[in-house]
Amino acid sequence: MSVSYPHTGVMNAPTKFPLDVEPAAPLGKPVDGATPADLEIIVRDQRFGRQQKPGRWWLGGDPIATAWHNALSATFPRGEAMFIEAVKAHREGAPPKLEAEIRAFVKQEINHTREHVVFNKAAADAGYDMAKIDARVGELMEMIKQRPQIVNLAATIALEHYTAMMAHEFLANPQHFKHAEPETAAMWRWHAIEEIEHKGVAYDTFLHATRNWSRLRRYRLKSVMMLLVTFNFLRNRWNDTLELLEQDGLKGWKVKGKLLWYLVGTPGVLRKIFPAWVAYFLPGFHPWKHDDRALIAKAESEFPDAVMVPAE
Repeated sequence: MSVSYPHTGVMNAPTKFPLDVEPAAPLGKPVDGATPADLEIIVRDQRFGRQQKPGRWWLGGDPIATAWHNALSATFPRGEAMFIEAVKAHREGAPPKLEAEIRAFVKQEINHTREHVVFNKAAADAGYDMAKIDARVGELMEMIKQRPQIVNLAATIALEHYTAMMAHEFLANPQHFKHAEPETAAMWRWHAIEEIEHKGVAYDTFLHATRNWSRLRRYRLKSVMMLLVTFNFLRNRWNDTLELLEQDGLKGWKVKGKLLWYLVGTPGVLRKIFPAWVAYFLPGFHPWKHDDRALIAKAESEFPDAVMVPAE
């Protein structure tokens, strides 16, 4: 489906990558939870925020919700560049289908990086100092470069699971962006759609890269990395969000309590994704054991009258 979101900027024609390049399982029937044979990874070259930038508190005038999502977005440009490099470093010898999926994954992630760079600049223009968060992420990326490449890929599959879990929650529960400015909400939905589509690529690359490992060795690495990633992700995003809130003059225990309630109470994104987080540690886990592509169709069908806008 070729869909453009209303009231947004420009969109080049979506690109569908041919993934049926080798014999596979019957359509729509994953083998042992593997990536579905009929999966489509579509590169939607969408642009947002070119004509009208987001407001300071773009999410319903709520500084808590806005700060949390701004803190998330601040990590995406450097983080997604790391994902790309980690996956590309292990594509040698990949089967043709996985090779095609990796190409599509890279294209999607490049577009996500571009749009979050624009979004982060808009947050800075609205008065937030985003440079401190970016600098901390940059220091972390420098440390990551010193690690073995397979460790970076293990960190990537953990972080990709986080993005897929949150993408599912954002699309399944529209209340997360119900009161957001329309174009900014559309940007987050667009990102969520594509994160679901390519949620198995890094994991399949990890399975390919560790194909000669024992199951125990593979399980130990991916599980330890998920625990480390979870600790760092929650700690850093919590601190980043509080730092942005402090720039609004909002600090103290009441503010921390409101942020905690936002994350685990209502709408409670961290509470909602917890079962999917636990599933990562179960034997035989694969991202596509939970096929949630119906959320993509639903999200795109909400805009049946959208008109394609030629790219500038």
